Amino acid sequence: MAGNEQRQINRDSLFMLACLRLDGRDPVRRVKIRNLSSGGLMAEGDMRVVSGTPLEIELRNVGWVGGTVAWVQDNRFGIAFNEEIDARSVRAAQAPANADPAFVPMRPLATVTQVEPGQLRKI
Repeated sequence: MAGNEQRQINRDSLFMLACLRLDGRDPVRRVKIRNLSSGGLMAEGDMRVVSGTPLEIELRNVGWVGGTVAWVQDNRFGIAFNEEIDARSVRAAQAPANADPAFVPMRPLATVTQVEPGQLRKI
C-alpha cells in the first residue's frame, strides 16, 4: 500500500499501556498506545526511536507483534505491523486464564450500611 492509502485504514482512538522492545535486543520499555488499527498504531514514550527501526510490541490478547517504526514526531511515533492483527481483540477485556469463555462475571453489589439519622452530617 502507498502511504496515503494506509491512512484510510480505520483507526480506533484508545489509551492503553504496552511493552515494547526495540530491535529485539533492547530492554523492554512501557509505551502508551494512542490509536490502533489492524496495520499499525501510534505510541508515545520517552525512548528515542528512528524511522525504520525494527521492533516488537506486546499487545493485550494478541501477544508480541513485529513491526517497524514508520514515523517519529517528538515523543510519539507510528508503528507499521509486519502482519495485520485483529485490533478488536486488543480492545477486548482480558479474561482470566481459567475462565469459561461463555461465562460473563457480574460485578459485586455495593454493601449498604445503615446509619442512624442523628449520625448524619448536614451539609
